[in-house]
Amino acid sequence: MSAFGTGSVGSLNAAIQREIWMNAIVEGLFADNSFLSKAFNADVFVNQGKWVHIPNAGAPSNVVKNRTVKPANVSTRTDSPLSFMLNEFTTDPIYIPHADTVELSYNKRESVLRQDKAVLQEVVGNDFLYAWAPGAANTISTTGDATVAHTDAAVGNRLKLTKSDVLKAMTKFNSDNIPQTERYLLLDAVMYSELLDDLTTQESQAFHAGVDTANGIVGKLYSFNVMIRSKALRYTAAGVAKEWTAAGAATDNAAALAWHFNSVCRALGEVVAFENMSDPTWYGDIYSFLVRAGGRPMRADVKGLLAIVQATA
Repeated sequence: MSAFGTGSVGSLNAAIQREIWMNAIVEGLFADNSFLSKAFNADVFVNQGKWVHIPNAGAPSNVVKNRTVKPANVSTRTDSPLSFMLNEFTTDPIYIPHADTVELSYNKRESVLRQDKAVLQEVVGNDFLYAWAPGAANTISTTGDATVAHTDAAVGNRLKLTKSDVLKAMTKFNSDNIPQTERYLLLDAVMYSELLDDLTTQESQAFHAGVDTANGIVGKLYSFNVMIRSKALRYTAAGVAKEWTAAGAATDNAAALAWHFNSVCRALGEVVAFENMSDPTWYGDIYSFLVRAGGRPMRADVKGLLAIVQATA
């Protein structure tokens, strides 16, 4: 007879029975940051200081037809720099107990690191969009039918995005002598659907003929390479861009961003991983991530940069 008694064996087996896990873990989904490659690249400056300076050329020389007054007046050109600060983004350190590395059937360490790195990149992408967002003077309003507001905490109705709004953005770019190539338009998921719904069958076919999935382009319309992200921009009722880290408000308006490659600048460093393996006080491993990043519009006159902001219905 067992020393534990006949009634103890079954309960002991139940106590030590291993839990059965899938060899995978369902992780969060994160916004696409492919739009970051469509900007002037200042990544080389990330590790050279806290600030990045962008020289902006002064006014060009005057042109005279059939000049009669000589010698001509000699002048100098005064250039002015635009600057932006590099921000440091860090994740909260995360602890992985030793038991999780030996008792779980899935690789928790790999999952934790992959997910934390992804959320870091998404937050940085949101911050770049906010840094690029132009002021009210460089925005146009949507003109479509009324629809329910879709940003967090927003209430009431807004006007849908239409192809006419994109045409208006193209007209503005053309008037400002913005090159026809390398124009981009970033839409959030809802505004993208609104635009597709506004296209005729023939227009939709032409739009999708410009798809370039390798570069994140979902279509082309009125000279713009269209890109999509779960969220793009949001503005307050006063026409001021709003950070995604701020709480949503009832009067917030979603917005799309149109830009030319040379009208916005990005400086993005490599993601640095920190680790403390086998920490003697935590009896496990601790990890965290850091990345330096910053950006802004490239031009003082903000040409080649435009936000299409929802109008209140």
